[in-house]
Amino acid sequence: MAKRVLDLLVAALALVLTAPFFVLIALCVRLDSPGPVLFRQVRIARGGVPFEILKFRTMRVEPAGVGPLITAAGDRRITRFGALLRKTKLDELPQLVNVLKGDMSLVGPRPEVPKYVALYPAEVRDVVLSVRPGITDEASIEFRDESALLAGAEDVEATYVRDILPRKLQVYVRYAREHTLMGDLRILAHTVRALLKG
Repeated sequence: MAKRVLDLLVAALALVLTAPFFVLIALCVRLDSPGPVLFRQVRIARGGVPFEILKFRTMRVEPAGVGPLITAAGDRRITRFGALLRKTKLDELPQLVNVLKGDMSLVGPRPEVPKYVALYPAEVRDVVLSVRPGITDEASIEFRDESALLAGAEDVEATYVRDILPRKLQVYVRYAREHTLMGDLRILAHTVRALLKG
């Protein structure tokens, strides 16, 4: 209950404070390349329930199924302004709306697409999906430069599934089993510090 109250208070306040940025970013996205301002994608939430995650669009609009689900630094699909949004993580701001709706929490395991959730070992899946997914967590901080790590990969998706996803799942499981309100506040502070440092 306290976690949900924190989510609602912080998300609502953050939306009010960042409203001018929403307008400015939306305008820049539209001017940078044709297409919608928001990117919507089905992810898996608590209990295995699918939901539509929101982000500012950072890639060119292409037919469904073109290119891998994971993007690496230098991906030709990323727009000029999109690269800036990704670097600063401002593309994640619309997920505050997901938090208000109850799809997500401020802190929790990052939600994955159904394709990758299907690869979770059964016992891991049950634990990870026992909590709301989050905008940030310890794995998000550790792999903040994930796209750069994948930049040299011959097969981006295969490298992600083999090398990065298992390490993330270890962090997700630990969070799901041990999370506390103070721990969430600590992760939020670490996230802000990492963003400012970046």
